[in-house]
Amino acid sequence: MMNFLWPSLLWTLLLLPLLVLLYLWLLRRRKQAVLPYADLGLVKQALGRGSAWKRHVPPLLLLVSLAALLLASARPTAVMTLPLAEQTIILAMDVSGSMRAADVQPTRLAAAQNAAKAFLTDLPRDVRVGVVAFAGTAAVVQAPTFSREDVVAAIDRFQLQRATAIGSGIVLSLATIFPDAGIDLSQVTGQRPMPQALGENNGNEAKPRDFKPVEPGSYASAAVILLTDGQRTTGPDPVESARMAAERGVRVYTVGIGTKEGDTIGFEGWSMRVRLDEETLKTIADLTRAEYFYAGTAADLKKVYETLSSRLVMEKKETEITALFAALGAALALAAAALSLWWFGRVM
Repeated sequence: MMNFLWPSLLWTLLLLPLLVLLYLWLLRRRKQAVLPYADLGLVKQALGRGSAWKRHVPPLLLLVSLAALLLASARPTAVMTLPLAEQTIILAMDVSGSMRAADVQPTRLAAAQNAAKAFLTDLPRDVRVGVVAFAGTAAVVQAPTFSREDVVAAIDRFQLQRATAIGSGIVLSLATIFPDAGIDLSQVTGQRPMPQALGENNGNEAKPRDFKPVEPGSYASAAVILLTDGQRTTGPDPVESARMAAERGVRVYTVGIGTKEGDTIGFEGWSMRVRLDEETLKTIADLTRAEYFYAGTAADLKKVYETLSSRLVMEKKETEITALFAALGAALALAAAALSLWWFGRVM
């Protein structure tokens, strides 16, 4: 669907029917001018075969050219799928002990690492990628960077830990995207909020800067891919963390890895059965206007990342297309002049 920034100028299109009437009047006048010739057959022969329709083509092209230029003057817009000018993607990856489960070969963690590295190769080089690892707490293992080598090295350094704090992974991802937003990380990493992200409150204590929620999913410059295989056992509520992301317009795409039946793992003398909390992951994705993906095998996980690589670097947005109409009008005008010169030796 096409809209116009200056729709009042569309009234100028009413000039086109007047130009058509003017053209018909000129044709009639020209026809009357050749009636005095004694032999009209000589006139037709002089014009040449096929010239009856050829003489109408350049004016028709010129008329369409004028229509395109008049539409351009009204500044048309349309919803188009375009590559993002600037994009940051945060990979928030679960490194809890349950990722050692082998129901996804060779293990959940190894499959996640391999798929993430393959995902990097499909991304345009002008997309920045950061990595957040979370278990009982969350940590930025790689700040957003254009260097794929640094991101791969960070992914290879993952160390398994106890507990699963899905909410912490989301909150720290947001703080990485908005380093100056004053997001409190005390419950996420055990650290104090970043000083540069805080303002002064009566000269004594710091507080976050004024924050105004935006439409969920409206922030197109960054997105989070959250991969986990289990349920939250500690840290902030993942749904509340998702609401934080939604209020900032950031989409959180969730990926659940592991079989839906779960698996039993052993670690340092204890064992437990780990299950995937799909409902929470779906809720996170829904709240942030993103999507949930299930990956029951390593091949499924690879396909998920292939899908995300194409979706995250493109966006649908209303774009002004005045230049396209102006270029079309100019091209048609040149074509009309060229055909008239070729067929009749003059420019109309």
